[in-house]
Formats: sequence, structure tokens, C-alpha cells
Amino acid sequence: MNEQEFLIEDLLGSRARVKILKVLAINCELNITSIVKKTRLNHTNVKKHLEFLEERSLVQEKRFGRIKIFRYKIENIKARSFKNFLEIWENKC
Repeated sequence: MNEQEFLIEDLLGSRARVKILKVLAINCELNITSIVKKTRLNHTNVKKHLEFLEERSLVQEKRFGRIKIFRYKIENIKARSFKNFLEIWENKC
């Protein structure tokens, strides 16, 4: 899927997806265990939502042997816009 082919409703329609994206936007890079702990979501849901976010180029998976790190793709204009929105919304400017 092309990163341009999804609507904002697709992203914001899932509370879990927003929580994951928010945690990554704040922390830049985390492994899945850290994302699970910080979001208090189960591993299966986090994995499913990370796949959705990766397909849309909002996050990137990096592998170091068996270790997977998920990185917030700040170079993506939509990801950068979401982070700016978060900072404004939560008064962290």
C-alpha cells in the first residue's frame, strides 16, 4: 500500500494505534516489549498495529539479529505532522 492511500480516520480510528504512535513519537525508538509496557496493550495487538503503521511509512522496523527496534519515521511528513499535533495538543511545545 502506498503511504498516501490512507485516511486520517484509518489512523485515528483506533485508540490502540494512536497510543502506539504517540509512544514512538515521544521515544523515537523502542522494542516491542517496551511498547507493550508503555501502552499497556497486549503483544498481539501491538504487533498488528505496528504492521499497519509500518505499511503506511509512519514507523520503520530495524533488525539487529533477533532484536527488532521500531523507529518513528520523523522524515515522513505525516508522521512529523502527527508529532507536531501531539506537541500542540499536549502543550509540550
